[in-house]
Amino acid sequence: MPLIIVALAVVLLLLLIMKWNLNTFISLIIVSFLTALALGMPLGEIVTSIEGGLGGTLGDIALIFGFGAILGKLVADAGGAQRIALTLIHKFGEKRIQWAVVIASFIIGVALFFEVGLVLLIPIIYQIAKEIKIPLLYLGLPMTAALSVTHGFLPPHPGPTVIAQQYGANIGMVLIYGIIIAVPTVILAGPLFTKVAKKIVPDAFSKVGNLGSLGGAKSFPEEETPSFAVSALTALFPVILMAITTVVDLLQDIGDVSDNILFEIMRMIGQPTTALLISLLLAIYTMGIARKIPMKQLMTSAEESVRAIGMMLLIIGGGGALKQVLIDGGVGDSVAALFDGTSMSPIFLAWLIAAILRIALGSATVAALTTVGMVIPLMEGTDVNLALMVLATGAGSLIASHVNDTGFWIFKEYFNLSMKETFATWTLLETVISVAGLVFTLALSLIV
Repeated sequence: MPLIIVALAVVLLLLLIMKWNLNTFISLIIVSFLTALALGMPLGEIVTSIEGGLGGTLGDIALIFGFGAILGKLVADAGGAQRIALTLIHKFGEKRIQWAVVIASFIIGVALFFEVGLVLLIPIIYQIAKEIKIPLLYLGLPMTAALSVTHGFLPPHPGPTVIAQQYGANIGMVLIYGIIIAVPTVILAGPLFTKVAKKIVPDAFSKVGNLGSLGGAKSFPEEETPSFAVSALTALFPVILMAITTVVDLLQDIGDVSDNILFEIMRMIGQPTTALLISLLLAIYTMGIARKIPMKQLMTSAEESVRAIGMMLLIIGGGGALKQVLIDGGVGDSVAALFDGTSMSPIFLAWLIAAILRIALGSATVAALTTVGMVIPLMEGTDVNLALMVLATGAGSLIASHVNDTGFWIFKEYFNLSMKETFATWTLLETVISVAGLVFTLALSLIV
């Protein structure tokens, strides 16, 4: 019954948004209330659950989105994004620019959370698309594929890192196997899938994106833009800070060095919020003060960027509220009951349970972590490779992102797509990544 309620909730949400044109945020909150009632949650806990889901989601990403949007806006308004775009075009050529975006996104995605990478890369690919006069989605899908794959498969992202700890897998082997699986998955889900998507929803490739949430884009004579080195350093500074922190942590573990204040400071600097704040201060200097742009003008850009993402943040928070209601309503327990006493392959079982939970709950991380608790008892007596179990769980947790996942709304709003177009691009893209991840994991299990 809980799974039927989830299905009905999704149908109602689609009707409210697509048929009756109700605001997405309002629709999400209405459906959250009705779903909580249908799941039989105590009346006194419904509001707490919705507020907790909304607050918990925004608490995780509001500062990241705010700082990331301002950083991207400052880099764009100073001509930094344009310089990065022009240099990439020049180095790779227009015919290979899609691969340049894939490589850059994969490298950035290893160190950055999905949302942070998206916020930082969107202004850059917007500028590239504008310069070459190609559809934004032509570069947006490969970029998103690379970010999503690294988010689901590779440490130090929270999902694979925590899953590895829960399974007791060697995190170094998870990273090695993860890269082996991630590379072909990105190629398949990125440039190759983009060709298919263009045939399915050609109108989506005529969209120029949500210029408000992108912060707009100004054009400059090339000689007036910052150098490529300064522009790239400013845009990638959060990645650099987080990468340094990751390396320091690994060296500490390898050398078995006891914790001290220096390591604590490095870990704090490597947190996405701190890294973005420091990078934002750097951008104020490199993109503003060093170029003799008045502070008042810089702060005007900052205010415009934050104002532009206001409704997007509410929509993302609404998605978090629905996710929390599903979790608190016991949907995960219903999924566990379906697989009680099964004799399936642990790798396939981990993927399948994570996939069902992902569709039901929305959050990839929550789906993956919930799966671990269900699968560990079923692994007893088997000699399954634990690193591959981590990757299978991560792959399953990415499948079929839809209206109860914040990533769905982020993608929809940034690329200015309709619901139908978002399902045919983002939802299908995530499904391709998930299935490809399972296939390559099973193939690797025959070798290792």
